[in-house]
Amino acid sequence: MPIKRIVIWLVLLTALLFTVSCRNDAIEQTQEGEADMTIQLTSDAFAEGDNIPKKYTCDGMNTSPQLAWTGIPSGTKSYSLIMDDPDAPGGTFVHWVLYDIPAETSELSEGYQGAGSSGNNSYRKQVYNGPCPPPGAAHRYYFKLYALDKILKLSPGAKKAEVEQAMQGHILAWGQLMGKYKR
Repeated sequence: MPIKRIVIWLVLLTALLFTVSCRNDAIEQTQEGEADMTIQLTSDAFAEGDNIPKKYTCDGMNTSPQLAWTGIPSGTKSYSLIMDDPDAPGGTFVHWVLYDIPAETSELSEGYQGAGSSGNNSYRKQVYNGPCPPPGAAHRYYFKLYALDKILKLSPGAKKAEVEQAMQGHILAWGQLMGKYKR
């Protein structure tokens, strides 16, 4: 094969890979990118960027922390909450998935077991499983709350990807709270 054809093939392959990469980035950004981060998500247990107390981890009681939010836009019909760890050795690890949380809700109490549907986390359970990183470096845990203009009506046990897919085009606003934990 002449050098000119090889160069053309390499250019085309590079363009294709760049296009696929940009598409994947765009898909990831549509979740938060389609709405402003206007929700202020807070917890009585820890502040943004602080350490998550042991009580809320696998080394403690493994109960969910209290979460509260403000800055909700009108037209909100439900909320979804996803907690995950992007620092996990095998890729992002999902610790908690909730959806169809009623619009009138503005707080989840500690150990929340209320209204809404629970999705499967990476443990394949429909519950909160707190931080449980391997010994060593601190991991970051993101609690992301989404205000939606619809009720998702997914079956209980939906995976994070299914919830994110159902939310596309329906996110009015979102907010996040990040805490750290190290064993």
